[in-house]
Amino acid sequence: MHTRQSLELRQQQQLALTPQLQQSIRFLQLSAQDLETEVAQALQENPLLERDEEYDTDAHSALAPSTVEGQEDRWMMNHSPGRRQFDGEDDGERPEAELPQTLAGHLLEQLRLTRVSERDFALVSLLIEELDDSGYLATSLEDILLSLPPELEVSLDELVTALRLLQSFDPVGVGARSLSECLLLQLKQMGGGEDEDIEVLECARAIAREHLGVLATGNLNKLRDIMGVPMPVLRAAHALLLRLEPRPARNWAGEAADYVTPDVVVRKSGGRWVAILNPAVVPRIRINAVYEELLTQNAASPELQAQLQQAQGLVKSVNQRFVTILRVAQAVVDEQTAYLEQGVQALRPMVLRDIAQQLGMHESTVSRATRHKYAQTPWGVVELKQFFSTALQTEDGESTSATAVRSLIAKLVSEEPPNKPLSDAKIADLLAAQGVVIARRTVAKYREAAGIEPAIMRKARAALEASR
Repeated sequence: MHTRQSLELRQQQQLALTPQLQQSIRFLQLSAQDLETEVAQALQENPLLERDEEYDTDAHSALAPSTVEGQEDRWMMNHSPGRRQFDGEDDGERPEAELPQTLAGHLLEQLRLTRVSERDFALVSLLIEELDDSGYLATSLEDILLSLPPELEVSLDELVTALRLLQSFDPVGVGARSLSECLLLQLKQMGGGEDEDIEVLECARAIAREHLGVLATGNLNKLRDIMGVPMPVLRAAHALLLRLEPRPARNWAGEAADYVTPDVVVRKSGGRWVAILNPAVVPRIRINAVYEELLTQNAASPELQAQLQQAQGLVKSVNQRFVTILRVAQAVVDEQTAYLEQGVQALRPMVLRDIAQQLGMHESTVSRATRHKYAQTPWGVVELKQFFSTALQTEDGESTSATAVRSLIAKLVSEEPPNKPLSDAKIADLLAAQGVVIARRTVAKYREAAGIEPAIMRKARAALEASR
């Protein structure tokens, strides 16, 4: 049998992600704090970069013919890579005082001690940013996956692996997606100890896994009948569960993210709402003009030329980042004037595609420009991505946003009696009374999207909290 071989020519278009484009994409998706970290590192590593306020030198006046000769050599001696020179006033603007550690910082310290790949490090860091004030992962892994750029080709299995690593950190129970999982993570750590009664431990795990709702009623006799365990074991398991922490981040509450610096400030000017860049988050960096002109006028080593290209690319990427954020923010503001005037319940339905088509951008670009980017509005500091949600019809034929409905659900839950939480059906009835007619299963969907547990779990949590 003979195999026939042939040559075939094909033409296809493929987007080449140049280093400059990759850097621009990465900078766009960074938060303001992460961008400042990147810039600070670049300032340390590249001597051609400087902050605007550090120097005020005119390149042309500095480059007199008598001083050019030998200046590059002196610069090489005094500005080796990794060295930065600041005067006393500049040092005073960047104090080195240690800041109080946050939960995110505590978790990142543990992450740095692990030997994971850069990709896994980035994924775990992303999950850390999604934790709520109780230490729970309020956003589903599926939603997180949908928010990631497609070109990264992240799989759900990778996020699951990253979550397992996060859940192995201190405080125990952090990264849980429900009260049940939180308690089970803590019980798992107790396994194998000599002081724990195995039968009691297994009973506590079974309760946490399947019977928290019954436990919340306080009817241990019913729970005993369901589980078929002796009452002494059940009481011991109950006592064990009461020793656990239903809010792993309790000791960190109030320290993390109390201060969010907005990327843009939304103001009303001349009868129109406008988005303005917050100068506090815009790094004022530039290429040292003296040395840039020296390198262009005189032959320089390949290493210096590479540093010049890196510096030029970084300045361009930073500028492009803020241009994109401002364009997207203004488009969002133009679409959400009702929210700015009336509040979250007037939030209009809007999806990424709406802004992308309006600005001639890709949806993933709009997603990066709104994730971890915050706007100062009349109603507080709001993440730009919170302005996007799908449409729901009200009984009068008008449309409202899913975000507005989630806000209404969160408000109803916040006002419910702890010992008698609202069921999804009851919430649907209360929403209908306000003109928002949606099915019970839709209430459940938006409740879960808002990170709110089912009524039976909220009651169980309240019971555990009350007994502490």
